[in-house]
Amino acid sequence: MASTVNKVILIGNLGDDVKMHYFDDSNSVGRFPLATSESYTNKQTGEKVTNTDWHNIVVRNKLAEICEKYLSKGDKVYVEGKLKNRQWEQDGVKRYSTEVVVIDMTFLSTKKSTETTNKTIENKPSISKETTAKPVANKEEEDDLPF
Repeated sequence: MASTVNKVILIGNLGDDVKMHYFDDSNSVGRFPLATSESYTNKQTGEKVTNTDWHNIVVRNKLAEICEKYLSKGDKVYVEGKLKNRQWEQDGVKRYSTEVVVIDMTFLSTKKSTETTNKTIENKPSISKETTAKPVANKEEEDDLPF
């Protein structure tokens, strides 16, 4: 096997709102912390123990703008990306950071979309069953598919 793989898949909750940085050439970068947790029961004490890991997430350009618009602290997301290590010097001390650079993302639950959905549902006129009910013919007769 000649190639290598750098792939990360995470499902977690945002620890803060997306922080955006805009650049002169119309590029942008969004950053936010993502918490992933695992729980287990300690066999000796019977106590439930939860361990939380924090990940630095980086999104770029259009995806960053979408994240800023729809995501907020506490929202659950699925993230696919790759690990990127950065180092810099601050006050004579070398600093290191590992980030997840996002390639693909799915919003699993967002507070902003829930609020929008609730508003649109409230504003929709009600439809009675009589107007939506129609006789259903044999399923084979309904399909236009040749198989």
